[in-house]
Amino acid sequence: MKQNQGWTEYCKSLSPAIVETCAKTPVSAGPAALVKALSNALPEWKFRHALGRGGWYRLGGIVDGAGQRVSDSLESWVETAIDERDGDITRLIDDFAGQQLYATRLVGQTHYLVASAGEGSDDFLQLEIEDLQEMRVHQLFVNEPTTLEELVDPRGGNDAPIPVGLPFYAFRRIQHVGNFLKRMLAQKPEPASIHRLVDDWSKSSACSATTFYNHWVIATREHLDRYHQPVFRAQPIATLAGEPPEFEASAGTSGLSLQEALTRFDREIGYPLAWYFHMLTTKAVPHWVAQTVVEDALAGFAYLPQRDVDVVRGWLHRPYSI
Repeated sequence: MKQNQGWTEYCKSLSPAIVETCAKTPVSAGPAALVKALSNALPEWKFRHALGRGGWYRLGGIVDGAGQRVSDSLESWVETAIDERDGDITRLIDDFAGQQLYATRLVGQTHYLVASAGEGSDDFLQLEIEDLQEMRVHQLFVNEPTTLEELVDPRGGNDAPIPVGLPFYAFRRIQHVGNFLKRMLAQKPEPASIHRLVDDWSKSSACSATTFYNHWVIATREHLDRYHQPVFRAQPIATLAGEPPEFEASAGTSGLSLQEALTRFDREIGYPLAWYFHMLTTKAVPHWVAQTVVEDALAGFAYLPQRDVDVVRGWLHRPYSI
């Protein structure tokens, strides 16, 4: 497995097999077939599908009216064409007014797959694979654009998207989540909200009941700031299907009635103290609940384990949100 390599380099070494698996696995077979193909390609890792997150697109290329490829990159083609005309978008429109050129988009969803790499809450590999389909969208120049944005990605276009090809899988990234979070701390020693969330999970009864990656994936971003220093972002995403359940208690509820509402919420989500973690992330539970739970505990109505009361009290002393 990892042997003496760092996690970053080790994950890079897994990439070729994942890329090949994506190329060979048809999207039409579904995520289960992708998981099976990955288990054959990487038998030392037991990946499972945790979440599919769609509703996004990125700019694609350009095709002509006959469907022939003009460019793989709409943005690069437009930038070059504008530069050749000294930034004059009107000249560009005039030069291509008689041609049928269409922009394409890559419409997709991201599949998150996870595999245990140890005992810690953040000790797991997270694999992101995109399910993409290129679609022909608006015809270029016919809307008489006045800005580059109106040219490459106009709002409110009436053209119905037309598939250019079949859906396909594309490897996005693989990383050890705990390693990524350590890199965040190396850059900025003050723990971010995500570090505190994982720490709270590890201290709570949720940790003894289930694993963190059974219920959460981490959307990560990394870029350089204007001083060329790395900037890391990490956002937890609940893997539950659909929206979290409605929290069935109103402000002022306490004691047995509040306990029953917390128990119902946790049971629907599937692990203890779920209400707390969804209070921080999905906002499904209001913040007054944390205050009341601690007040109930101090009054002797102990319906939460002490370890969970300590976690909630710690949040009240130093609140954070995600």
